[in-house]
Amino acid sequence: MNAPVRMPIEARPATEVDDARLEVTVCHTLDEIQQALAIRALVYLGEQACPYDEEYDGNDFAGATHLVLRRNGEPIGTLRIRWFADFAKTERVAVRREYRGGRATLMLIQAAKRLAEKKNYRKLLGYGQVRLIPFWNQYFNARILEGRERFVVSDHDYVEMVVEAQPPADAITLASDPMVILRPEGAWDQPGPLDRSVARPATNPGAAES
Repeated sequence: MNAPVRMPIEARPATEVDDARLEVTVCHTLDEIQQALAIRALVYLGEQACPYDEEYDGNDFAGATHLVLRRNGEPIGTLRIRWFADFAKTERVAVRREYRGGRATLMLIQAAKRLAEKKNYRKLLGYGQVRLIPFWNQYFNARILEGRERFVVSDHDYVEMVVEAQPPADAITLASDPMVILRPEGAWDQPGPLDRSVARPATNPGAAES
């Protein structure tokens, strides 16, 4: 496939990125989503000359979750997840040029996998550039979807890669506590805004008028 095999991350020299504080979080606010979109503009529009309407494809606010990777608080990477009935799709993985070479991309995909598993998904679909097949195989034991051909999108050749997920025992299901399901995306283990409302009695405001 003519894709160079990269050294395992554990075997690579330490980088400044790895020495810093790295954290992946789910975007909950417009400002956080703008950070994700700005990173994609730098990488896809700036570096890869992707046309604007191909990069911002109408799916950013349609059943999508955005992740942002920060280095000491500075946004340096992003990834988008879209949710389908029986699989989650990772896409739009982007890391700013000056912060590549460490664990950034791996951290983003790992975080997406954990989030999907928490939501009780068992399969992740990724469109991997052909040159990155070894990365997907090495770190995620991904398999190329059988019976499918390579395809070209925005001037790059891709294959469909499937990663098997393993939901944890406390994955979100129909049996989960209602208050857990109501919490912000990815923060199901922490009290959310609506948890505070539980202390108030049910007054059903406006019910008498309906």
